[in-house]
Amino acid sequence: MPPVNAPVCDFGWKAPDFTLPATDGKTYSLGDVKGPRGTLIVFICNHCPFVLAALERIIRDARELQSLGVGVAAISSNDAEAYPDDSFDNMKKLAQEHDFPFPYLHDESQDVARAWGAACTPDFFGFNADGELQYRGRIDAAGMKAPAPGTPRELFEAMRQIAETGEGPREQTPSIGCSIKWKAA
Repeated sequence: MPPVNAPVCDFGWKAPDFTLPATDGKTYSLGDVKGPRGTLIVFICNHCPFVLAALERIIRDARELQSLGVGVAAISSNDAEAYPDDSFDNMKKLAQEHDFPFPYLHDESQDVARAWGAACTPDFFGFNADGELQYRGRIDAAGMKAPAPGTPRELFEAMRQIAETGEGPREQTPSIGCSIKWKAA
């Protein structure tokens, strides 16, 4: 399948709430993961080469953003029957192996991904403290490669700006990745 691009940012969009189980045994709503200075929700999965290539950068950025008051969570919405690597048990393994500093949530029904318009993995949704969407870009320009020295950290810098000013950058490059693996109708 060809890679899929996420849509451009719909500035000010307010996300529908959710209540989803996490790999740590707890259940989280959007309010539970919201940070005092913003929130980052990233749709990921276990098997996507784009996610796996960026995973350590996602974790690094999440830790640094949390120290700035930005809440972070990841959601997997893929059809685990068709893609067993994305099962809840395998989500638990991935979160433990990589010591995720954020809740890893399971959207088994795919209702959250549909309501949010998630398109690909990874798909980044960056909100300000008022819950208004301010970033729908990529992590950086590296894609599935290791970033070259000096590659701008687009996601981190955008979220830092949102934490400081409440507004995201007006110029954003959409994320690219594997399509969400939707269940058959």
